[in-house]
Amino acid sequence: MNSEKILIIGACGQIGVELTLALRQLYSNNQVIASDLRPEVHPLLEGTGSYYTIDATDIKAVAELVQKEKVTQIYLLAALLSATGEKMPMKAWDINMNSLLQILELGVEQKLSKIYWPSSIAVFGTTTPKNDTPQKTIVEPSTVYGISKYAGELWAQYYHRRWGLDVRSLRYPGLISWKSTPGGGTTDYAVEIYYEALKNKQYTSFLSENTYLPMMYMDDAIRGTIELMEAPGEQIKSRMAYNLSAMSFSPKEIAAVIQKHIPNFKIDYAPDFRQAIADSWPSSIDDTGARMDWHWQHRFDLDKMTEDMLRNLSK
Repeated sequence: MNSEKILIIGACGQIGVELTLALRQLYSNNQVIASDLRPEVHPLLEGTGSYYTIDATDIKAVAELVQKEKVTQIYLLAALLSATGEKMPMKAWDINMNSLLQILELGVEQKLSKIYWPSSIAVFGTTTPKNDTPQKTIVEPSTVYGISKYAGELWAQYYHRRWGLDVRSLRYPGLISWKSTPGGGTTDYAVEIYYEALKNKQYTSFLSENTYLPMMYMDDAIRGTIELMEAPGEQIKSRMAYNLSAMSFSPKEIAAVIQKHIPNFKIDYAPDFRQAIADSWPSSIDDTGARMDWHWQHRFDLDKMTEDMLRNLSK
């Protein structure tokens, strides 16, 4: 573990901030380098680890940084998410796809020990079984985000088979966190709703009341990511991306749980273009593969998560 040098690209995003801090705790500050297109954000500024402002698609700059810092592992988190991607499809494809292909090439050239690249439930589409969506099933994504993620899964598998590159990936459900603000995803209502409940006691959901989507508390997602990356190679049976799951709920259900803590909280509904995206995704996910292969287990359900979100955001 001590010889590893980790570079996180996209460290200022919703996952990146918390993953950087968690990896610095596990390894050390000087073994985990954070980078992003943006200037360093508040939670990372408090640490003493290195930070570089870098464009994920500028492979020359990334390669120079990898050589300079003697990087052995890369976590590539830079991406345009689902709702934002639909407004700028070509830009989303460029950022999501080309950055990955360049890092995979770099991984072979520099003989990197591991690469992490997140996938998403956005790979699934309207033809996919909606309930308990299996690991292997019909995959016909309907957003540019989903298309880029599915293509990326296939490339990751290809580079593993062709060059033995150790690429690992998870299909994240909607992720909920109090430490970072929403980043333009279709599941972000489940983050916004807590902020609005505390601030205004009212929230207008951009998804309809009975839209069920797979969700996960960020603490579980970060732990799951690190457990996947720390697992022995022989335990990793899927070289595309593992289904990962914790809970599924609707806007109506999350509102009811918030009302246990904030009785005068009110919700109404004004579905927008994100409704069609949500309707193309699964309602719940079967992640038996992750649970069997590397012993994944979630710790947070809707009640426990709501309690933790409201307590931390109140501060």
